[in-house]
Amino acid sequence: MEKENFIYGLHPVTEAIKSGKEIDRIFFKKGLQGSFSAEILQLAKTYDIPFQFVPQEKLDRITRKNHQGVIAMISQISYQTLENLVQMVFEEGKNPLFLILDCITDVRNFGAICRTAECAGVHGIVIPMQGGAQINEEAVRTSAGALLRIPVCREKSLKSTATFLRESGIMLVAATEHAKETCFNADYSGPVTIIMGSEESGISPELLRICDQMIKIPMQGEISSLNVSVAAGVLLFEVVRQRLA
Repeated sequence: MEKENFIYGLHPVTEAIKSGKEIDRIFFKKGLQGSFSAEILQLAKTYDIPFQFVPQEKLDRITRKNHQGVIAMISQISYQTLENLVQMVFEEGKNPLFLILDCITDVRNFGAICRTAECAGVHGIVIPMQGGAQINEEAVRTSAGALLRIPVCREKSLKSTATFLRESGIMLVAATEHAKETCFNADYSGPVTIIMGSEESGISPELLRICDQMIKIPMQGEISSLNVSVAAGVLLFEVVRQRLA
């Protein structure tokens, strides 16, 4: 791991947060106590920075230097505000196309999805504050640099975010194998948000409940599912096909 990708130690991490440095997440050693670590934890909550409590061994794998039980991973990108992004897209007269990724944890899948999304003209990608893939060098590399071009919004609650998009006049379409309708029968000509879930657990039930439509990709072979990045490509370019037609 390159040196410039992380900051370690109680004082440096504290100052990095206070100075407004973009931080992807903070790792705390399990059982860490003390006033400084408590202050960093509170700062993380205040500034909506994801954090995890991990074993000492994980921190030692990142750096052998005296990290004092705290390591902050520097973000590779600058996160955008969804409300501003939606307003900008409408004001510019564009037909909104957003993508919500519900707990896509594999870095390579995430990067591949972002690459496809940028090629398909997606206006913004929404990821959860906790439980998503880390946006590190590998994610940027797998995205072929798309992560440096496409806006990414990191949100506390995907349910609240989806509700906001729906109230903004953007249809919510969930990709799930439990759907009855195929993706080729849905209408994507208007403002739309595609929601993709992880390959293991799919889209969370609370998100599915508020979606306007559920769709699936029809399968012809014996294997019943696609890799999530491939599935995202199929759906996004069906949107492109319909809009170009």
